[in-house]
Amino acid sequence: MQITEHKEDHHVVFVGGGTLTIGQVVQVARFNARVELREESIRIMAKSRAYVETLLREKKVVYGLTTGFGKFCDTYISGEDVKALQLNLIRSHACGIGAPFSIEIARAIMLLRVNALALGYSGIRPEVVQLMVGMLNQGVTPVIPEKGSLGASGDLAPLSHLALVLVGEGEAYYQGKRMPGGQAMQLAGLIPVTLEAKEGLALINGTQAMTAVGALACHDAMNLANWADCTLALTCEALFAVRDAFEPLTHVIRPHQGQRQSAENVIRLTSGSKFMTSQGERRVQDAYSLRCAPQVHGASRDALAYIAGKLEIEINSATDNPLIFVDEGRVISGGNFHGQPIALAMDHLSVSAAELANISERRIERLVNPHLNEQLPPFLTNNGGLQSGFMIAQYAAASVVSENKALAHPASVDSIPSSGNQEDHVSMGTIAARKAKQIVENAYDVLAIELLCGAQAADFRDPRGLGLGTKWLYDQCRKLVPAVETDRVLADDFQKVADWMRQTDAAASIADLVKLQ
Repeated sequence: MQITEHKEDHHVVFVGGGTLTIGQVVQVARFNARVELREESIRIMAKSRAYVETLLREKKVVYGLTTGFGKFCDTYISGEDVKALQLNLIRSHACGIGAPFSIEIARAIMLLRVNALALGYSGIRPEVVQLMVGMLNQGVTPVIPEKGSLGASGDLAPLSHLALVLVGEGEAYYQGKRMPGGQAMQLAGLIPVTLEAKEGLALINGTQAMTAVGALACHDAMNLANWADCTLALTCEALFAVRDAFEPLTHVIRPHQGQRQSAENVIRLTSGSKFMTSQGERRVQDAYSLRCAPQVHGASRDALAYIAGKLEIEINSATDNPLIFVDEGRVISGGNFHGQPIALAMDHLSVSAAELANISERRIERLVNPHLNEQLPPFLTNNGGLQSGFMIAQYAAASVVSENKALAHPASVDSIPSSGNQEDHVSMGTIAARKAKQIVENAYDVLAIELLCGAQAADFRDPRGLGLGTKWLYDQCRKLVPAVETDRVLADDFQKVADWMRQTDAAASIADLVKLQ
């Protein structure tokens, strides 16, 4: 049986029109798919910009066009100073702290900002947005520090670092090197812009940093949920689990979609297994980490589906302030930049991913504990005492799970007033997204340890008795790392397996296996 890794195809992703998906964000951010603006979006942006120019000629007092920002919203800015105002805004707000976001996250931030501006409610010139598209396609990626956003008034600090490169300042990555932003633009054949009225504000007022981090983390978490079913299935066979708990009769009468999907996955993966048992054959029922796994995994699955829906709404939303409504002849100052919808979703993502790791660690304990593992050798080694086997692997998993519990404390319940109390409630959504991302990464490490323990247990049982799907999973694991005959450094094994799981589409692999049944 040959199952290949599934990766996104490189193709063109069109932005504008409110149809961008999380999958397309991944294609652009992670796999460098080409980006193009829809012609209709260019037309709409030009129309919006023309209205802004009319307001400027008429010397209307409009927030961000002819006024200062935040607490300075009542300070009038004269026509000759509006360009300086935009550049000052970008420079003064570029207050990021700490290590930079990864290149894939920075690319996702750029893509989402392009998509939001392309809706035509921000009053920015099309050529500024087209320059951002050029940066994506030519591989110029702004260096964006990951800390410094409160998540209301948008992700001001991170987006300001992005905007700096557009004007030839700041720093960027180009062809694998970090360099001054102007140099990167020159090497890529791109010409920086001079920002006009409203454009600096249009570039930095929005939720694109938190949403970009969240979109990639949610995509990875949805893959994680499928891998959790896979490692569960292998552990079930290693421990002679009772198949009845996964059969449809129980799940049809509590029809949460995620629960049903998780149970179906285990049944499919263990099809043909010689190790799954019937109720009463060896025991009447299993411990919760096996028997209740569809209910636990399923709850996370359903949460992730909800979170993905919220992210896709946000990805395709106008989150600027003020917003330009050309057809209505209005400019409205509102609060679409406030990150609370994403902040709450990201805290939910943290809890959902943490629970997949939580229950996985409990299954690891059952695999290595001689009092719980159905006569497998203690800590999955034949020479216990002289050899420690997977004893400390469980420690490592427990450590990461406990770290996740601390990280899962909600960020969205916090708020610190800013800008002289003008901005007196903030979301902390970017902090929530960054924590969720770390939890997802940690959870992959825990599932990798469960897979290694399950494969080691299968070696003691005889892997030829595994089900169709679990035998494939075992074989993939053994292609990456051999069985542990004598003690060795396991850290590299954990990394290899975790990286493979991150890079491989578990749902597609399960679907391929179903076709073979």
